[in-house]
Formats: sequence, C-alpha cells, structure tokens
Amino acid sequence: MNISLTAGVRILTAMAASLLFSGTLAASETVTIIHFNDFDRMNEDDGRGGAARLATVINARRAEGGHVLVTFGGDTISPSLMSGLDEGAHMIEILNQLDLTAMVMGNHEYDFGPDVARQRISEANFPVLAANNVDENDEIITGAVASIIAETGDYKIGILGLTTVGTQVKSSPGTISFSDPVETAAREAETLRQAGADLVIALAHTDVGEDAELTASRDVDILLSGDDHVLRTEFDGEFLFAESGEQAKWVTVIDLILDRIKEDDGDAFVWSAEYRIVDTATVAPDPELRALVEKFDARLSDELNVELGVTQTALDTRRATIRGGEAAFGNLVADAVREATGADLGAANGGGIRADRLYEPGTALTRRDIVSELPFGNSTVVLEITGQDFIDILENGFSEIEKGAGRFLHISGAKVTYDPSREPGQRVLKVMVDGADIDRQGTFSFAVNDYLAGGGDGFSMLPAKRRIVDENAAVLMTNQLFDYISARREISPTVDGRLQAIQ
Repeated sequence: MNISLTAGVRILTAMAASLLFSGTLAASETVTIIHFNDFDRMNEDDGRGGAARLATVINARRAEGGHVLVTFGGDTISPSLMSGLDEGAHMIEILNQLDLTAMVMGNHEYDFGPDVARQRISEANFPVLAANNVDENDEIITGAVASIIAETGDYKIGILGLTTVGTQVKSSPGTISFSDPVETAAREAETLRQAGADLVIALAHTDVGEDAELTASRDVDILLSGDDHVLRTEFDGEFLFAESGEQAKWVTVIDLILDRIKEDDGDAFVWSAEYRIVDTATVAPDPELRALVEKFDARLSDELNVELGVTQTALDTRRATIRGGEAAFGNLVADAVREATGADLGAANGGGIRADRLYEPGTALTRRDIVSELPFGNSTVVLEITGQDFIDILENGFSEIEKGAGRFLHISGAKVTYDPSREPGQRVLKVMVDGADIDRQGTFSFAVNDYLAGGGDGFSMLPAKRRIVDENAAVLMTNQLFDYISARREISPTVDGRLQAIQ
C-alpha cells in the first residue's frame, strides 16, 4: 500500500479521471479500517484498553493479510500523569510502534503550546493531518499535512484531517487558529477527488455539533471522529460515521468493499461497508507493547520522586483540617487550578485531598507528594456560572461541615463569610469578589474538578452549566499543581481569611 502526502495548500498533482482506469474494470477489493480515538493513557483499565491490547487488535488483523488502514482520531500527548513529566513524548513513541496510516491533531495536542505540538509531530513516523490548523501566515502547522492518499491496489482513498474549532479555548494553541471544519472538508475533499481519490474520509477530532454539520454536508464519504468519547457507528448505505469511545477500550473495525461497475455513461465507483466493535477486554496484551509500557511505568516511578519546590509554611492535609475550614493546602490547590485555567473563581473539595499528613516549613515537595494528596486522577473543568450560582455552590459545600463531609470547598478568587451553626442552605452570609459584594446576576468562569462538575458530592447544580473547558478537554489537576509549584520553587500558602467562619 502506497501513501502520498498532500501538504495542505493545495499542492497536488491532479490526474484526469480517464487516466485512472484501463479498458477493463478493476476487480473489487476489501480494505479494512481500524479506528480508535482519544487515547492518552498507555495502561489498561480493569482489563480493557491500553496500548498493548490495542496492538493485539491491529496485529491480528494485519496477520490475516490484505489492505489495512489504521486511523487515530487524536488527543494523545495530554492529559496523563506521565505527560506532565515528558509533555506526551512517551505516547508518540508508543504510537510509532503501531504503524499508523494517519493521525489527526486533537485539542490536547496543544496543551503544552504550539512549539511542543510541532516537536511531537516531528517525532511521529506516521502522517499527522491538520487541514484546518493554520498559523499566522495561513500555513498548516509545521510538520503536519492536510491530507494523504492511500493506494490500495487499484483504488485510491483520500484522508483529510480536521480539528475542532473549540481547541482555541479548550487548549493553548498560541498563534494557531482553526478554520471552519465543514468549509475545509469541502475544499480538501474536492482537491483529493481531483487528484484521483475514489473515496474520501474525514479523520476528525470534532465535537458532536461539528460532526452533525459534517454529516449533513456529505462532502466526504466517511467521517471517522473523536473528541466526544462516544462509541457509535452508523451507516446508511451512502455515508458512514464512526467514533470509538476512548482509551482503546473499544476499537471500530470497518471492512470497505470497493468496486467499479459499468454504467451507460461509463464506469462508476461504488462501495459498501460492514463494521464491528472489538471489545479489547477480549484480547490478550501484546508482549512487546506491554514491555514498552512497563518501561515507561518504571520511569514514571522514578520521576515521581523529583522535587518540585519547597514550602516555606506549614501545610496540614489531615482530614479534620481539610474538611472543617480554610486550610493552606486547600488554598494552594484552588489557586493552582484557577491560575492554570485563567478562571475568575476556583475551588477544590476537601474530600479530594487525601494524604492526611503534616508538612513542616522547609519541606521539599515532590511530585509523589502531590499525587498522594490528589490520588483520584481528577481533571479541571471550567464552567460558566452566575454569582447566585456561586452562592448556591458554597451553600452545598458548607452544608455538612459538622459531618466532616468531603464536599467542603476551598476557594480562590473570592472571600466568603459563613456561619456553620445555621441551618444548611442558609450558612453563606457574604461573598466578596474584587473587594465588593458579588454580583448575583453577573457571569463568572469557575474552575472545578470534573467530579464536582458532574454532580458529585451533591453539586447537582453543576452538570447543566455551560462548559467553557469541558471534561474531554480538561487537564489533570496534579499536572497543574506540578506546574504551579515548580514555577515558583518556593511557595508560602497560608490561611489568609478567604473563608471566615463566625459562630
């Protein structure tokens, strides 16, 4: 199978359609596509997913022979604990072992900025597609291409790459911008067809709304998507859509039957498809990929012992302290997630802080300390809320103080006075933002972990709030703490009166 790259703008060697065929019709052929998306964790989870099981699915199909295309729908260099240490380099090394046909840029490819994105593209031994990822000169991000043409026997399959416009606010793309996916798909699909592509595939890391628009436009024949973490495949006889969940827990395998038929006005290309979902819990891990993952796990263990910085003040994460009132470590977490996201307000629940220990002034904090304190792997979501919403959020956070409940909130960006002796729902007395009473009708961005954003710990008002940065685009809290502490080298969190309890 030969693959030719198209460099984005538009430089392609066009062929007249009459040159594609000889006097006789080509024989029908079957081409298998193996598609996965949103794959940033190298390890399996409860016997499903991960690099080693994904490799088994791919290798088993290749062993059967024939034409096999492996497509990856983006999001890999972040977020994971290891990515906080190597900015996603390990995931590119893993993907390099899978012999991908193509990958599309996802929003998480920009979490460490455009320079790191370019570096990771340069390390890939497979084509990285980014037709609508353009820099200030209207050029595709360096190292990526708009599309490829895969030659499978007598047939040519064009594959173009699209990234969600939401990357602009979900991640840190710098001067990279994202043109409209539908307009880009229409232009690039036509370019590919002019170059001889019989079938055109959009490999897209696009959200559900963009998927719907691409589906409605029918400028491409197949949409292989990512971003939404859904497991869905649909085929109506003319258009096929597939997205494969996340983390290679499931893999979509599509058999395309390509053919040409005689018609009154000449030869016509026709295709059909059959598909199946492979649950990777049903396959054994590939030994070579498992060994590579274990190598990275060992490196991760060593890296966790690396010092981030020194606390010049005492930190107390014991249960009674962290769930009973303002605490210096709680302030540290809330400040870190707020700064990392640029949100107006930030919060961290006491139940998410778990190491239950004291740190004396002068203690060197390591990555392992932070992982021990924040062990749940939560990511930081940014919501749009009103001032009244924030008051309601605080009321829930303070509603079970007497029980030592984990919903107790530590905050950043506001000063709150509350009375824990009053009835739940009536405990918040005053909320100040920027030295003035909070505007109850005003709008604020609010950084909070994905567990609370999903309604955990009784925060039932949060799931319906508009996502500025949603769960799929969120970055690990641990990595945000790593960056916050290491950027300062010395920190001095205190109990500064942002939560004032009166009796």
